[in-house]
Amino acid sequence: MGFFKLLKEDIDVVFDQDPAARTYFEVCLTYSGLHAIWAHRVAHAFYLRKFFFLARAISQVSRFFTGIEIHPGAKIGKRFFIDHGMGVVIGETCEIGDNVTIYQGVTLGGTGKEKGKRHPTLKDNALVATGAKVLGSITIGESSKIGAGSVVLKDVPDHSTVVGIPGRVVIQNGEKIRKDLDHHKLPDPMSEVIKEMEAEILRLKQEIEAIKGVKRDDN
Repeated sequence: MGFFKLLKEDIDVVFDQDPAARTYFEVCLTYSGLHAIWAHRVAHAFYLRKFFFLARAISQVSRFFTGIEIHPGAKIGKRFFIDHGMGVVIGETCEIGDNVTIYQGVTLGGTGKEKGKRHPTLKDNALVATGAKVLGSITIGESSKIGAGSVVLKDVPDHSTVVGIPGRVVIQNGEKIRKDLDHHKLPDPMSEVIKEMEAEILRLKQEIEAIKGVKRDDN
């Protein structure tokens, strides 16, 4: 695919994903996520040609103006969308497929000083919601969703939804996965456990009260 056609797709995906986008002029001038992706396309091209210092310089300038840090070594596919991208960090050995969406505050990072592949791989159509941390050389499966604020340290199967700290798969191969994630309405497994405990405590209290009542009748 030609370089300029790739840039055109980067613009088109903004209109597909963001209902607030109005005109090409507005999108090209005001969308920091788009600016960060374009800067990365250029930086990555220099990185592949082993102009490492120039690639990092472009990356740092982009970080200064957009608040989004993408290492020039990261591999990013087509139609990548960063929504309200302030605070996004994407590590050197990340591999991101096509039609992937991430929100502000997302970290695709490592877990230490290990060498080699040390950052996540996101397959096609994955979505990572606000503030989520995906750490280590793990794979987020195709069309999977990571809920807001989750911390994911293990592989996620295709067509799954993960929430919590640490991240837990709560939906897998269920109803059709949509890209319009309501990431503030995802199920919370910890909350569900707490509710079950509260119900059990209430049941035990009722049993104790019933036993006390029997003893009072005997007296």
